[in-house]
Amino acid sequence: MTMDQLTPESADESPVPGAVVARQGSPVRGSRGRHAGPAAAGLPSAAELWAARPSWGRRSFAAIRANPLASAGAGIIVAMAAFCFIGPLLYHSDQLHVFLSRANLSPGAGHPLGTDGDGNDELGRLMIGGRISLEVGAASGLLAAIVGSLWGAAAGYAGGVADAVMMRVVDAGIAIPTVVLLLVMVSIVRPSTWVLVLFIAATSWLSTARLVRAEAITLRVREYVQAVRVMGGSGMRVVVRHIAPNALGTIAVNVSFQIANAILVLATLSYLNLGVQFPSVDWGQMIYLAVQAIDNGYWWQIVAPGTAIMLVVVAFTMLGDGLRDGIGQDV
Repeated sequence: MTMDQLTPESADESPVPGAVVARQGSPVRGSRGRHAGPAAAGLPSAAELWAARPSWGRRSFAAIRANPLASAGAGIIVAMAAFCFIGPLLYHSDQLHVFLSRANLSPGAGHPLGTDGDGNDELGRLMIGGRISLEVGAASGLLAAIVGSLWGAAAGYAGGVADAVMMRVVDAGIAIPTVVLLLVMVSIVRPSTWVLVLFIAATSWLSTARLVRAEAITLRVREYVQAVRVMGGSGMRVVVRHIAPNALGTIAVNVSFQIANAILVLATLSYLNLGVQFPSVDWGQMIYLAVQAIDNGYWWQIVAPGTAIMLVVVAFTMLGDGLRDGIGQDV
């Protein structure tokens, strides 16, 4: 075959080793040196690959679906949220007035979970009380995660003296017993829903800060962080746009545990009669009132809120364990 007879089709089939033959109309990728040619058509760039990566929400959803423990925990949480927020729209009960004629009724027709000492329906009270417990728990957990993440990311990125001072603040806060500090706070300020959210978050962000700091120390030496610093990016930009988002795996797991812990802390304060005040009610206050009448054999008044607290706390713990197993550290 002569050179004049060589066609593009036959050139593609050339058995010559090492031959570089291009199809007509397709660019050839050059070397990676100073004379490198244009990138081959159809190959995505690094920026396109980064933009096309699965989002954190998708990875979280995939982790929950792939982990039976996390799926069960998420299912329980969704069911309890629907029970507390949608249930009162379907099951109506008066929780503002006292009905002494039907006080301390055992579970039966008309009152599936019985009544309390004021004659209030326990099922309706369980729904209303669950709203406060879930709202305070979720708000406190998210607020603690945000504050702790920013504090820990800034400390880990800064390093040196700033890191040492910031973490000594965290160590001092952890050294103070949480319940004692909360008792002092609520004795000074009248507790309300948002006051309790702030108080619980103020004592819960410390553990998150330690976890995120450890992640920040690892992430600050990554190439993309160094590139931002070389290009003149500020420390705040590095912390907010790069270090904190890449620690979302750790943060997501910690949020689940923080919410569970906040629900327990609220129940503890309410059991000591230092939680939300009348007419508001939560599961811990229901247990506080039930304990006062437990000697009379009114067991249903303590079983319902106790079971609800146990289910929600275990569900958030299961969800956190599943996310920890399924989500990578680099999001």
